[in-house]
Amino acid sequence: MPPSPVLSLADLPLDTLHDGPVFSARAAPFAAPLGATRLGGRLVEIPPGRKGWPRHCHHANDEIFVILSGRGQLRLGDASWRVAAGDIAVCPAGGAETAHQLVNDGEEPLRYLAISTMNAPDVMEYPDSGKIMVLAGSAPGGDKAKRSLSFIGRLEDQPGYWDGEA
Repeated sequence: MPPSPVLSLADLPLDTLHDGPVFSARAAPFAAPLGATRLGGRLVEIPPGRKGWPRHCHHANDEIFVILSGRGQLRLGDASWRVAAGDIAVCPAGGAETAHQLVNDGEEPLRYLAISTMNAPDVMEYPDSGKIMVLAGSAPGGDKAKRSLSFIGRLEDQPGYWDGEA
């Protein structure tokens, strides 16, 4: 008999992904363990006063956030939107106009489901810091061991096309 395609969020053990003075998140995957290969999903918790990740956009992947508890702000492009339990936020693939970030400005943990397409390669831009990230072989949030390319840099540091070629 195959494993159950159903799980309870209460059964997911949250692992600390990062924990610093500005960025902090705990998460547990739920889509891949249930067999999904083209859809990513994690339960995420951001503590009060913290941001989950730097504001970024994906050029190849859409994301949906389903807010389960807590409250905060969704930064999307140049705007900010209030989010609270029961809200759904969609962050489509695109450029800086779709750069997004969830910030917990409440007094309790901000818990949400992060659901995304799992397209690789993907290029992410970080407008607040001028960085870019390129991933191939495994989509963001996917199996890092399967990555054939992972690069983080700044656009102003890029060499010319012919630089170093013989």
